[in-house]
Amino acid sequence: MPTPLPDLRPCHGGRGRPFDAARPGDVPGGHVEEEYVISGTAAAYQEGGAGVRARAPYVTRLLTRAPERGFNGVVIVEWFNVSAYMDAGVEWVYTHTELVRGGYAWVGVSAQCAGVTGSALPPEGPAPGGLQAWDPTRYGTLQHPGDDFSYDIFSQAGQAIAELFPGARLVAAGMSLGAHRLTTYVNAIDPLAQVYDGFLIHSRMGAAAPLVLSDPPAFDPTPVPFRDDPRVPVLALLTETDVVTLGYGAARRPDGPALRVWEIAGAAHADTYAEAGAAHDMTRLDPARLAAALAPRRRAAGFDFGHTVNAAPQHHYVANAAVHHLARWVRDGTPPPHAPRLELRPGSSAALARDAFSNALGGVRTPWMDAPTAVLTGISPNDGLIERLFGETVPFDAATLETLYPGGAADYLEAFGAATDAAVAAGFLLPADADEIKALAAASYQTATV
Repeated sequence: MPTPLPDLRPCHGGRGRPFDAARPGDVPGGHVEEEYVISGTAAAYQEGGAGVRARAPYVTRLLTRAPERGFNGVVIVEWFNVSAYMDAGVEWVYTHTELVRGGYAWVGVSAQCAGVTGSALPPEGPAPGGLQAWDPTRYGTLQHPGDDFSYDIFSQAGQAIAELFPGARLVAAGMSLGAHRLTTYVNAIDPLAQVYDGFLIHSRMGAAAPLVLSDPPAFDPTPVPFRDDPRVPVLALLTETDVVTLGYGAARRPDGPALRVWEIAGAAHADTYAEAGAAHDMTRLDPARLAAALAPRRRAAGFDFGHTVNAAPQHHYVANAAVHHLARWVRDGTPPPHAPRLELRPGSSAALARDAFSNALGGVRTPWMDAPTAVLTGISPNDGLIERLFGETVPFDAATLETLYPGGAADYLEAFGAATDAAVAAGFLLPADADEIKALAAASYQTATV
């Protein structure tokens, strides 16, 4: 089904800068940020995606970040996360170090009503939040007909992006609620629209978003597997939180010709990297400053937790590898490696099997799990709405560290380095990250044992 090409124009005025809740600072050097307004008429689909049930006009925006030179021909197109009722480029936060050094362009799409208006449904009267309330001058002309139309808006955004980057490969990406909607897009809309060349589905839950939103909106927890015949490559990147707490374990599907699923041992849906990456350009931090930014803490997302949140950076580094492998897959057909799944207890889809130190078995292995200094898990001891997303860190006591590494830091760094090299060889960490990972381990171990 051909997707109409929307109108496209530059977006200026107001505060003089675009909004991205996940990136308050400047973009890294060598990248140029631009913003566009796109407008057109979008379709809403019937359940099952078999036909169009309504059409409505829309006006929304694209936020682009592109290298001034050395563009590698791949655009990561992010479905903005709106879990806080505002646009947040969380995929950019987790992967911008790879995007910058690899020459990728990135585009954030304001596909959902909440990001534009601050409300799940189109408001009556002035917008209570979102882009329109943040900068009425810059964004006052935006118009969103509701999330039933978000899928076609995202398709039309892809068509516009293809005009901005002629000949480029477009990889759609979304994390958390963005992944929730992209799962439905892959299953029901992509076979019709055929706009994107690949999908990075990052930290999805077991359920998938509806095509027809109820009023008031209601969450359907029914597990929804990926379709068994994706049209283009799909790489799903998942944490322990996603598999267990958020229910993906009940929606598991084996890898196929166009599907790879990576489940990261020891990783949480959100962690200290998410907060540090929203505050810093992570391409510029030396190992000591990086270790300090990622250090275990009991406060995150503005909340005081009753436990130490997940401080394991493997989520970020494996996400870098996922972007790299998916880009290669869409460019030349080389698929990413298959990954073992996290081991679950027999007969369970929601309980992890664990080793003698209480760390998870199976999954994508990294040095933080194979040369551990703590219990690192995506399973939180607190089931609060936000708290359960951040997992937990429980540092080993001195006796356990002595048992594992009797020679102290030297033994630890030798084991950690060997585990890093093994993960690089397996394809789950990138060679370009290896030296930083080892230096970060040295700085973190020294800090933790002082």
